[in-house]
Amino acid sequence: MTTWNEAATTTAHDTSSLPKASDRQILARCFGYLRPYWKLQVGIYGLMILINLVNIIVPQFIRVAIDDGIYGGDLQLLSEAVGGLLLFTLVKGVMNYFQGMWTESASQSVAYDLRNELLHKLASLSFSFHDRTEAGQILSRAMQDVERIRFLTGRAVLRIVEGVVLILFTTVVLFRMNTTLAFLIVLTLPLLLQRAYHFGKQFRPLSLEIQNQLGALTTQLEQNLRGARIVKAFAQEQAETDRFTQENEKWFEHSAESTKVEAINAPMLDMIANLGTVAIMWYGGWLVIENQMSLGELVAFTTYLAMLIRPIRLMGRIIPMFAIAASAGERLFSVLDAPVEVADLPDATPLPRLSGRVAFQDVSFHYRNKHAVLHDINFSAEAGQIVALMGATGSGKSTLINLVARFYDPTEGRVLIDGHDPSRHTIYSLRSQIGFVMQDTILFATTIRENITFGRPDATEAEIVKAARDAQAHDFITAMPDGYDTYVGERGITLSGGQKQRLAIARALITDPRILILDDATASVDTNTEQLIQQALDRLMEGRTTFVIAHRLSTVQRADQILLLENGRIAARGTHDSLLQSSALYRRVYELQIQPDKEVFV
Repeated sequence: MTTWNEAATTTAHDTSSLPKASDRQILARCFGYLRPYWKLQVGIYGLMILINLVNIIVPQFIRVAIDDGIYGGDLQLLSEAVGGLLLFTLVKGVMNYFQGMWTESASQSVAYDLRNELLHKLASLSFSFHDRTEAGQILSRAMQDVERIRFLTGRAVLRIVEGVVLILFTTVVLFRMNTTLAFLIVLTLPLLLQRAYHFGKQFRPLSLEIQNQLGALTTQLEQNLRGARIVKAFAQEQAETDRFTQENEKWFEHSAESTKVEAINAPMLDMIANLGTVAIMWYGGWLVIENQMSLGELVAFTTYLAMLIRPIRLMGRIIPMFAIAASAGERLFSVLDAPVEVADLPDATPLPRLSGRVAFQDVSFHYRNKHAVLHDINFSAEAGQIVALMGATGSGKSTLINLVARFYDPTEGRVLIDGHDPSRHTIYSLRSQIGFVMQDTILFATTIRENITFGRPDATEAEIVKAARDAQAHDFITAMPDGYDTYVGERGITLSGGQKQRLAIARALITDPRILILDDATASVDTNTEQLIQQALDRLMEGRTTFVIAHRLSTVQRADQILLLENGRIAARGTHDSLLQSSALYRRVYELQIQPDKEVFV
């Protein structure tokens, strides 16, 4: 039997053959987020019933004011009727105020919970999910799709329920006043409801296409903003504009089609509703002329009719919102239900303080639906050793270090840390003892202080300064106008490459990791900056097991062991000197790509 989770697990790039959840299941799940706010819901719908009762009473005051007050010549009764109308209007206004406040509070709470749950899920999802999912699609779901569900759980469903209740109340009163006139009105209701249902059925697939295309647009825009410098550097502004225009045109076409559907259905709803008005005015007017109905009754009747038509018209516009919310929920829940491929077991325990010994035992790995990346990897790194990883692009270097940090789990074999199988221990206890300094340094758009303490927010000022000094960063930090409180800009754009690398080293140092993972941080900086970074790295690597993707000869020569990867296998291993003697492949790499005192890009 297919569960909801199985049915709903899908992403923009992960097509599943499993049956999808129905709209009813999706909507029921959306409304489930209102459960914690049931007290507000009781108040909202209690006020809705009272407001509808006031709506039902008001036309009767109008009838009395006209028939008995104006035509009856009773000024006191007219005054009382008008006073009653004013009182009920005031009471209704107060109730509408609280109903609106509570409705918005409940629906905004749903949006708040959904966004928190979404971010928590995204934080827990494995790298494999992020590998195949575009950031723009996620942004679209976190913002627009959540907003559509918020509207559904707030004013949309309230207006539908309110409309149904008002129709029932009003229909009963109309039949009590005049059966024939009421019957003329009721004849139009099935037509209105059928047209509203048909509208929603047409709108559902169009809405999903529009939302998916909006995600594609968001992705295109996000990539252009993130890569603005590259776009300008390669003079590709027009090409990127053209690509965006193509996606924008698709969105425009879908939106135009949905507008066409709405343009056809909305006037039809109005026309059907107006048929009842025409019938009432003609037949009701004849009854007044024939003295079979008073003018006050006709006015009250037409007031009820207006009250009846308004929610039906509104329902015609809101019912498609259910279709839109269902497609939004489908997209959102596909993320919330995505399987976490690397997660803590229920009985996972924290790792003790590590010494840093790492062993790969018969490890193979392949990404989802792709060929194997690593084959039968076997090696051990003793605590405190430096292990250099070399190999061509795609040889498996990055995958290997990702397995050390358990960003992925091996497909076969196992990785042991100090003899422990990390899959039996908590992810936090593992990664909190691993430090990362990558070639492409990611800094957050906040202060230098907060970037340094990212992995340890409780660090003291003395610890922050010590980490910065050890990373050779303290001097340039204090030279800035706001020192450690300097705002670095998005992705650290206001800093040089060398400055960002040294902040990354300080960020790693402050966590005091037992295992260090480096994507040779000196590969793309000038000689003076390289010396500063190398001094910082020397301090960072002291007493720590270090895995480094090697780009420079100096790094290779310092390694306790070098793993030369080729097509996902260890083609050679040893020290620099021993490999020069024993490995023809290593000698070829050395002769072609490695020269003393020059950079190596392998």
